[in-house]
Order: sequence, then structure tokens, then C-alpha cells
Amino acid sequence: MVKEEKDIQEKELEIIEGEFINISQSTVRNVEGGHIEMQQVCALSIDGERIETTQAASLLLRGNDINMNQSMSIATIGNNTSINYSFSPVSLSRGELTVNRSAAGIIAAGNLKAENSAAMIVLANKVDGNLTALFDLKSTVALGAVIGGIWGLFSLFRRR
Repeated sequence: MVKEEKDIQEKELEIIEGEFINISQSTVRNVEGGHIEMQQVCALSIDGERIETTQAASLLLRGNDINMNQSMSIATIGNNTSINYSFSPVSLSRGELTVNRSAAGIIAAGNLKAENSAAMIVLANKVDGNLTALFDLKSTVALGAVIGGIWGLFSLFRRR
């Protein structure tokens, strides 16, 4: 079996596909592969089995094992995810999500391990560590009920 490996530096590319991809200081629209390593890269969509980003920015980051270090991703979706010194407004993980000195908007995970991090909404079966959350599961449901009630009330008034 021949291993397909791609090393890319300082380029602007559209779509990259490969088994082992190493990108640095580049701009990419779409990356798909098995093992993806990125340093100082801006990408629209990243999809892979194992993804490691350092000082990268992306719109959608999706994979089995994700490791973000000093990076930013609008939506991070994975099985086992680690977010270190990073920002992710939406973080979803089926298995374990580790958040270390990072900020997030919405976190949904099976198990959440956090150290000195902050999030707006946290939905997790088990939470370990130091996490500052604006809303937990109970307060999120209560907030949704209040917003739904107000929305329904205004809908009734608008029809008259």
C-alpha cells in the first residue's frame, strides 16, 4: 500500500484531498483526508479522520479525533475533541470533549473535561473541571420556554 502524503506551504488552493496532508501558511477552501495537520491556515471546510490545527481558522471542522490549539472554528463536530487556547462558537462531540483555557458558545458532549474555560450553553452528561457556564441544561430549557411563550404571545397580538 502506497501512502499518499501532501506537504503544502504558502499557497492559495481550492480543494485538497489526500491520506496524509500537512498544510502551513496557506488558504484553502476545502480539505478532505485521513490525517490532516495545519499550521497558520485559513480554511472554509475541513473533514478528516484525525485533524490537528495550530493557529488556524475554519468555518466547519468535522472529524473523528480533533485537536485545536490556538485556533478558531465556527462549528467543530467530532467524536473526541480537544480545544486548547481556542474559540469555537459551536462544539459538538459524541464522546469526550476537552476544553482547556478556551471559549465556546454552545457545547454539547457526552463527557466534558474543562480547565479555566467559558461557555454560554453547556449540554453534557458529565462535566469535570472548572467551567464557567452562562446556561446549563435546566436553565436552557427554562429560557427556551420563556422565549417560546413570549413569541407565542406576540404572535397572538399581531394577528388581531
